[in-house]
Amino acid sequence: MKKFLAHLEVPALMATPLLLLASIFFPVAQTGALTLVVVSATVLLFFVNFEVSRPALRQIMPTVVLGSLAAAGRILFAAVPSFKPVSAIAILAGVVFGKRVGFMVGALAALVSNFFFGQGPWTPWQMYAWGIVGYIAGVASEHDWFEHRWVLLVYGFFSAALFSVMLNTYYAVSFIQPLTWQSAMLAYGASLPFDITHGVATVIFLGLIYVPWSAKLQRIKRKYQLAT
Repeated sequence: MKKFLAHLEVPALMATPLLLLASIFFPVAQTGALTLVVVSATVLLFFVNFEVSRPALRQIMPTVVLGSLAAAGRILFAAVPSFKPVSAIAILAGVVFGKRVGFMVGALAALVSNFFFGQGPWTPWQMYAWGIVGYIAGVASEHDWFEHRWVLLVYGFFSAALFSVMLNTYYAVSFIQPLTWQSAMLAYGASLPFDITHGVATVIFLGLIYVPWSAKLQRIKRKYQLAT
């Protein structure tokens, strides 16, 4: 069961952006509901896979702690729009503990912090978007793409664009009727200042926490023999 669910991860992650893309060119009735079901199923798959793996407490704690820190950081910086440490912490989790933990940290941060900001149909999309930021960081780390710090920082900046594309495309296909290229570009353009702020914030937080936090987390990982 565990291996079967693991094999479904990549197809599930790909299904959401592919469905969004298809919805742009082939709009159907209730597009918003359809995409919401798919993205919710993708997020649920990761939570079920995490549960089926029956992790020991020492495996669970880094995910829970980092997810809680990311949620707390989002709440702490609530007064500054888009200036949040969530992406940076999800990236750090993916680099140190692997792609699945990276996804879980990003998803948990969105879910938990939205008890403060408000839950809604946007919650699964934020969970997916922040989750995939951490997941891709884990994949990149597996292939040693972050050996040079500047590559990590560049990814941190552009991860904000990845997050934005997911949320803005969901908004466009679900709520802009009729959807035209002009109206879609207006939606993307309106979010651009916030996306730049998000990217800059991610770079700043990575620059501040990556070295000290990753050293401590790597030490914990080795000490308790945590699998990735």
